[in-house]
Amino acid sequence: MRRITIWLLSTLAGLVLLFSYRTSLGAGSPATATAAGGGGTTGNGATTGGNSSGSSGSTGSGANPGATVGGTAYQGSVAATRWGDVQVTITVADGKITAVNVPVYPNGNGRDRQINARALPILTRETLTAQSARIDTVSGATVTSDGYIESLQAALDAAHLS
Repeated sequence: MRRITIWLLSTLAGLVLLFSYRTSLGAGSPATATAAGGGGTTGNGATTGGNSSGSSGSTGSGANPGATVGGTAYQGSVAATRWGDVQVTITVADGKITAVNVPVYPNGNGRDRQINARALPILTRETLTAQSARIDTVSGATVTSDGYIESLQAALDAAHLS
């Protein structure tokens, strides 16, 4: 009976340790996906972008005060997704999208940052090519893609583009 009790308690302790182990430490700074106008290139600059709580930036759609260099910036609404908020800002010049910025996106852990480091440049490139919100979602980042498209459509509506 004593052996069974010791075996049961050690198995239970092992399971508790196994399930409490954290696989992601969440170290590092988040990256913001941006797209520059003209050549349609995308980059991944290390800036202090938004966080998964969506507490930074305004949440309404509409034009940003003033115009940015080369066009006017329009901010999409914050799209709440399962993994965190997503917000898209576009710059429009002469009726065309010249730049795309994603200041708020899920980045609460290492997996979110890994997925979005791959997905956001693809989404911004597709936006610049399509010049609309009719773009494909990125495989493996469907939730972020859906939030991106929702916020992008709000920014396009604010800019009076299709």
